[in-house]
Amino acid sequence: MKPLTYLALFIVPMGLIIAAVPPNRTKQYKLTAQELLDEVNTRNQYVTSDAVADMLIKKDPSLRLIDVRSQDEFEKFSLPGAINIPLNDLLSDNYTDVLNQDVKMNIFYSNGTLNANEAWLITRQLGYNNNFVLEGGLNYWFDTILNPQKPASTSPDEEFAKYDFRKSAGTALGGGSVQAAKTEAPSSGKPVIKAAGKKKKAAGGC
Repeated sequence: MKPLTYLALFIVPMGLIIAAVPPNRTKQYKLTAQELLDEVNTRNQYVTSDAVADMLIKKDPSLRLIDVRSQDEFEKFSLPGAINIPLNDLLSDNYTDVLNQDVKMNIFYSNGTLNANEAWLITRQLGYNNNFVLEGGLNYWFDTILNPQKPASTSPDEEFAKYDFRKSAGTALGGGSVQAAKTEAPSSGKPVIKAAGKKKKAAGGC
């Protein structure tokens, strides 16, 4: 797929989101289309599930996980210590200080990567730094961290090392599976800390 096609897949949904925001809550964008395309092509916004799991286990104070799904989905399941900023509320002034800062490493996540990427694109166009995306979203988190598959006996040693890490990380972070609703509805209010509940595999790809 061509780079411009990738950009279109991000920009069109983002435009719909922005159109739904009241005018007095719309902020001035700072990046040009070419600058945004250059950043999309680097894929530097992604953080792997292994890296996030390692930061969680080490209780890294610089990590802040941001769930951009609906409040209902967030309350059914969330990653440890995550806060909830539904995608439709991203431009609210309530969250400016959370998103526009240089202390925390914000990592957006949703069931897949589409909605998290939209959140990242919006914050980048606003000129905000230190915002990233959990690669693969909750679905990939479930497959790699909470339910890792043992490598074949002929796999190289590094694959077994990765498996051992994921297995121990999954145990430390609760194991189980994730259940998340497919719809992503707006919600309001400031971010709140939500402890991880019973985990069931995530549904949907947004």
